Amino acid sequence: MTNPLLLTDFYKTIHHMCYAEGLTKLVSYWTPRMSRKENIDKVVMFGLQPFIKKYLIEYFNENFFKKDKEEIISEYKRIISITMGDIAADASHIEELHDLEYLPIEIKAVAEGERVNIKTPMIEITNTDDRFPWLVNYLETLMSCHIWQPMTSASIAYRYREIIDKYFDLTVENGEPKKACGDFSMRGFSSLESAEASAAGHLLSFTGTATIPAIIYLEEYYDCNIEKDEVAFGTPSTEHSVMCSYGRDEYLAYKRLINEVFPSGVISIVSDTYDYWNLIISILPKLKEDILKREGKVVIRGDSGDPVKIICGDDTVDKNSPEYKGTVELLWDIFGGTINSKGYKVLDSHIGTIYGDSITVERCEEICKRLMAKGFAVSNCVFGIGSYTYQYNTRDTFGFALKATHAVINGKEKFIFKDPKTDTGNFKKSQKGMCYVYRNGDDILYKDQLTIEEQSKCKDNLLTTVFKDGILIKNYKLDEIRKRLHDNF
Repeated sequence: MTNPLLLTDFYKTIHHMCYAEGLTKLVSYWTPRMSRKENIDKVVMFGLQPFIKKYLIEYFNENFFKKDKEEIISEYKRIISITMGDIAADASHIEELHDLEYLPIEIKAVAEGERVNIKTPMIEITNTDDRFPWLVNYLETLMSCHIWQPMTSASIAYRYREIIDKYFDLTVENGEPKKACGDFSMRGFSSLESAEASAAGHLLSFTGTATIPAIIYLEEYYDCNIEKDEVAFGTPSTEHSVMCSYGRDEYLAYKRLINEVFPSGVISIVSDTYDYWNLIISILPKLKEDILKREGKVVIRGDSGDPVKIICGDDTVDKNSPEYKGTVELLWDIFGGTINSKGYKVLDSHIGTIYGDSITVERCEEICKRLMAKGFAVSNCVFGIGSYTYQYNTRDTFGFALKATHAVINGKEKFIFKDPKTDTGNFKKSQKGMCYVYRNGDDILYKDQLTIEEQSKCKDNLLTTVFKDGILIKNYKLDEIRKRLHDNF
């Protein structure tokens, strides 16, 4: 395994030589500096705990502190001297850290599951030993590449949940919003580690997922257990290879699947392999009695086309065509259902629909609006959210950065900050000095330009110690994070 002191950017390796003489303490803050997502002005704090457990504790202990010092230093010097020269390959500071046998770092953070306003610091990191101020920002690269993704996905998932909650309140009776959206994104991610962290972020707002590793991730890092806790659920589903294996005999395929393979429970069947509309208006009526006598739900899954039109109908086409009505209305015509106390139609419990391709936040809301306008409860459709939503993001989606704001040099405190004149958007400007993060109604805001002593007097500071000197101080559980994020989870 790689020496963790090499899991960084090249330029970090020489900063211990470059800082001002007499520097004994450095304080930095992790902050979402902007939002590139419409209607998202807060970011969910999530994903720091796995990074601490996996890397700052387990990885550093096994691959640095417990390794032979000569082996560690030899490998470090080999890489740095060949790539940047002998001057850059000074390793005395790394030898000193190895001798210490723990990371002299303290991390304070807002509680996981809190929604923090854009521009408010979420994490504070500093050194606890005067010899290691260089270590604070040295860890930035490794930390950043592991925590921006779960925070970003958790924040986007929360936006979906806001939409679902809104329309469930308007149209659904006794519904479960947490089951309305499933995560289908794993295959679109660049790595397994990214996929499981992102999918875990989704599971803060919903319980549906196709990403099995997210469950193991949450069990390992957030102290839950699927044998006791409601962590996540999958749905038995077919794919096109299954449907194609029957040739074009979709009647036979459906009849076998719902009567023999899964005679009870939920079964989701991809239905656009050949002719989606023909399947609904010609084949499903022939299977009506099989479906209605079955103990469970058959879910019709569209997988191509404009999801809004597929689910809700297309009013630009012939009114006598199935495309005009859309999936939900066609299923109502075939299977019927009930009208709930809020006056909206609910499909018979034996039939439903899901759409799992090209769903975006905007399309999710449009489908909800149009279903409501047609008199249908939005619970008639489940949404599958894919990699376009969760992978099509970067660290800059919310402008995440770790920036130094406070230092102690030759025994004196100094406010340090960046404020580039060329930053016309004014989003790269950092805080100054120590920060105090506080709750103000539904917002989490901050005050900066404090001394260390002034910050210590802020007893309601939301930045609390979660890691110190190689030890996890605070351990968050999935259940408490969900409850903090959603009162009605």
